[in-house]
Amino acid sequence: MGMAVLQGLDKVTARISTLTVPLERTERFGTLEVSVWACRKRPPEEPPESAVFLTIVERRRDAPPIRLFQGWMFASSPAMSALEH
Repeated sequence: MGMAVLQGLDKVTARISTLTVPLERTERFGTLEVSVWACRKRPPEEPPESAVFLTIVERRRDAPPIRLFQGWMFASSPAMSALEH
């Protein structure tokens, strides 16, 4: 089974956390739920690239869930599809 290894930056503490999410599973990261739907990695003979298709939902006790992001994130271009929250 595939899995995605993601990193999140806490802007308050400036700490980077690593989150490992198995394919077709959901993991919590604070108030966020991260669901991974697909992982891609190029073969060794091609230029390196890893990508993940995921959904990020914010869940707070006092509010309905809010989808913050759904789409592809690319390891080589983190700023292209970064989530700022």
